[in-house]
Amino acid sequence: MLFSQRKGYKPVKSVIQKDAIDEALRHGLWDALYLHLWKNIKYDHYSHYGKVHYSNLCLLFQGYWHGYFKEPLDTLPTSFDSALGEIRNHFFECEWFGVYDFIEFTAQSAPSEFVEEFVKFCNYVLERELSAYRIVNHQIVEISSKEEVDSIEEAIKNTSKLEGVQSHISSAIAHLSDRKNPDYRNSIKESISAVESLAKTLTGNEKATLGSALKIFEEKANIHPALKKSLSELYGYTSDEDGIRHAILDEPNLTFVDAKFMLVACTAFINYLVGKASQLNIPLK
Repeated sequence: MLFSQRKGYKPVKSVIQKDAIDEALRHGLWDALYLHLWKNIKYDHYSHYGKVHYSNLCLLFQGYWHGYFKEPLDTLPTSFDSALGEIRNHFFECEWFGVYDFIEFTAQSAPSEFVEEFVKFCNYVLERELSAYRIVNHQIVEISSKEEVDSIEEAIKNTSKLEGVQSHISSAIAHLSDRKNPDYRNSIKESISAVESLAKTLTGNEKATLGSALKIFEEKANIHPALKKSLSELYGYTSDEDGIRHAILDEPNLTFVDAKFMLVACTAFINYLVGKASQLNIPLK
């Protein structure tokens, strides 16, 4: 907090930005592009200096024209400065959601060596400027808490060798982050399925439930029975027919809050199970 804010001369920003973007946030996200992409452009030969088609960002710019702007590729300017000028005009003139669309597209399309630092800087700006959104798994998601983002990203990292679990988590995020047609019901279903997939891996049984996976830990890792019971009931695997899982999915008025809770809760539980498996030297493969 700056001096003027501490002394009350300048108001402290306190309203979460959800359906709008102020200048500071837009400028900060542009700086992420500038610092981690535009400044890192390189050319294959000094004679091609300034020509986007001969740069390490050529595929990204072609992606912008073909996949984002939906313009013919032969309209992509040869000059990097000209192409960047058109992108800059769009970025500073589009609606607030267009900014997020562009940032998300970039996170998914930029050269892999730049993506991690680009996303990290974007999330720093989003948090600093009180945006309701964060980038998770290369997608813009309405999650304002760093702890929630950390839980999801840790689960993705912890299950890097488990394709089934990763697929369910990615699908849950995709359903939740679709700003045009969010599907909260299927997001919840995918979050729960991620836990179920991990349970099958831990037990080596394709028909395993969460209850059977927890039984292993209860016996070997001294999980308190009350904790096991609460976790089993939360995820509804104690009964395949009448469990809470089905009651949740039958709820007609599911909201973003419900889906986000299940995503964060399920990923936190996945991290817990992975940690327990590591303690017991149970391989994850």
